[in-house]
Amino acid sequence: MRATIFVTDDDDVVRQALSRRLAKHHHVKSFDSGEALLSALDHDVPDLILLDLKMTGLSGLETLKQLRSKTHQTLVILLTAYGTVEDAVEAMKLGAYDFLIKSVDFSGVEPVIGRALEYLSLRRRVDFETKDIVERFSFQHLIANSASMKELVGQIQEMAQNAKTTVLLNGETGTGKEFVARVLHHNGVRRHAPFVGVNCTAIPQELFESELFGYERGAFTGANQRKPGLCEQAEGGTLFLDEIGDLNLAMQAKLLRVLQERSFKRLGGREDIEVDFRLIAATNRDLKKEVSQGMFREDLFFRLNVVSLQLPPLRERIEDIIPLSVQALIRQSQEIGKDIREIDAEAQRLLERYTYPGNIRELQNIIERAVIFCRGQNLTPGDLPREVHEESRSSAQAVTCGDQQVIRIEMALGTHTLADIEGAVIEEVMRVSDYNKSLAAKQLGITRFALDRRLKKMPDD
Repeated sequence: MRATIFVTDDDDVVRQALSRRLAKHHHVKSFDSGEALLSALDHDVPDLILLDLKMTGLSGLETLKQLRSKTHQTLVILLTAYGTVEDAVEAMKLGAYDFLIKSVDFSGVEPVIGRALEYLSLRRRVDFETKDIVERFSFQHLIANSASMKELVGQIQEMAQNAKTTVLLNGETGTGKEFVARVLHHNGVRRHAPFVGVNCTAIPQELFESELFGYERGAFTGANQRKPGLCEQAEGGTLFLDEIGDLNLAMQAKLLRVLQERSFKRLGGREDIEVDFRLIAATNRDLKKEVSQGMFREDLFFRLNVVSLQLPPLRERIEDIIPLSVQALIRQSQEIGKDIREIDAEAQRLLERYTYPGNIRELQNIIERAVIFCRGQNLTPGDLPREVHEESRSSAQAVTCGDQQVIRIEMALGTHTLADIEGAVIEEVMRVSDYNKSLAAKQLGITRFALDRRLKKMPDD
């Protein structure tokens, strides 16, 4: 890294010798006083400042106090020929990066500067990634043109400000449960603390306890040193347990104790460790049904189900499909290095008619593939995969509007008949009624006998 370094020393020989040495690899400016350095900082901010401790006029420590109001990012290394421990402590309190004793040949300068620039590079990368994360998970990236998503976004905004309440995210695979969990974390008061995500299906059940709670040295064969668990790593922040419905009953009981007591023991440990984190859990299963079947603990379900948010499948968010597609198009075009700006009308129609079994994750994969094969500036039907072309969305589609389900009907004049539309409506109502004929008949406002009669007239697939 070629850096900009300001060398400040009132000794002409020292200042010139240091400047010549550093100028071989860096851009160097030199100043003979603290006052001259502070004046220069009004116009230029360096990466690193080498600052003499004992100078006429403003001393190094006095200069250090004043320059912090001009630049917070620049690293400062104090130089002295006769430093003391007290000087070093005071310099560190004022924000100096290091404290260096001058030598005749300055041989110790390069290693210290090397470490300082490595630290500076790492800090900048962390700052960039943190800023990128905050931007990526801002509320503006929650696409919400559909009524169901508008309602959900309002709930998410409310819950982001509540730092303690446990949240249970329900939804099919690929509906964006982890994304919502990160939005909740990065827009709340815990955003400066860790977000620890755990996929409960990715860790073998026999290892899950040691991963979640950690272990002490000697707790089992191979435990050669203490290891903090994921609960400890999430201290002050958010612990996200994805697919929590896959936890076995034994681990459910242990997790319940942590939520009740807000403490746990490491494997092999004796002391209770108190923890403070917000738990967000997610599942694609019907946990109420799992409880009734004895597959999920009722007491844990009640602990998790403090606030339950339902993420709608993409097929019920038709208004969101094109905005989500454009969002993915822009991101993928930038990553691949292409200039693709729009999705043409026919491609949009195909994307809206597809039912997305894999939900948002599948949509993003479809757009990524299309961007790879796209040769122009517009995404066309020819860029979309075969399954998008082959699947024809039913002319009747159930969607959620607020607290109600409604049937949307698409009738192509000259193609669909009245009988086609009636049959499509019946099929869709049967599907959302879980093929319970009595419930479907009630939803349609007809008798069970009338429904059976219509079903018999419908052609078999």
